[in-house]
Amino acid sequence: MIVAKQKPLEEIRQMIEGYERILLLGCGTCVAICMAGGEKEVAVLASSLRMADKISGKNRIFREHTVERQCEWEFLDKIEEQVKEVDAILSLACGVGVQATSERFPEITVLPGLDTLFMGMPLEEGIWVERCAGCGNCLLDKTGGICPVTRCAKGLLNGACGGSKNGKCELNPEKDCAWILIYEQLKKQGKLELIKEFRPPRDYQLKGWRVTT
Repeated sequence: MIVAKQKPLEEIRQMIEGYERILLLGCGTCVAICMAGGEKEVAVLASSLRMADKISGKNRIFREHTVERQCEWEFLDKIEEQVKEVDAILSLACGVGVQATSERFPEITVLPGLDTLFMGMPLEEGIWVERCAGCGNCLLDKTGGICPVTRCAKGLLNGACGGSKNGKCELNPEKDCAWILIYEQLKKQGKLELIKEFRPPRDYQLKGWRVTT
């Protein structure tokens, strides 16, 4: 799941300066689950912006709508008429949703209301942890299902670094060393020989240009 957080209100207010009719567009999937950009968050943000405008003597129009997913045009097609009635869209979606909305409606400015953080999983209610960086070269079959790219503070593909102490990361003593976790997992699975395999450096050459079919 993509995890994001809402930008500070003052930053959003600065971003929408100069626009009079603004559509606050939520996304009902990932960012709704992490409580950053769903229908409820759209309503709260719209209320905050209206209140701030009232205090500052402005009288802008804030419209609210949430689509199922902003990353798919079939859902964006349904708001085409609403888009024609505004000056800008404040998207409460991840970076993919913002870009998809901008591509679908190239004649209008689409502004990001969220900061996209990572792909993660819920650790407990209201807390998400990063588990995937979308690096395009998954090696979880070699590391016991534990991703060293996201869980090792140094992103080491060949570990451990030698700096861990009592099973904790040298950079963050409260964090488990990813490579010790990998070692213990492979040991349980009877696959410790995998930890000896050399993994070449990640290829960044085509980052951002990957297309799958």
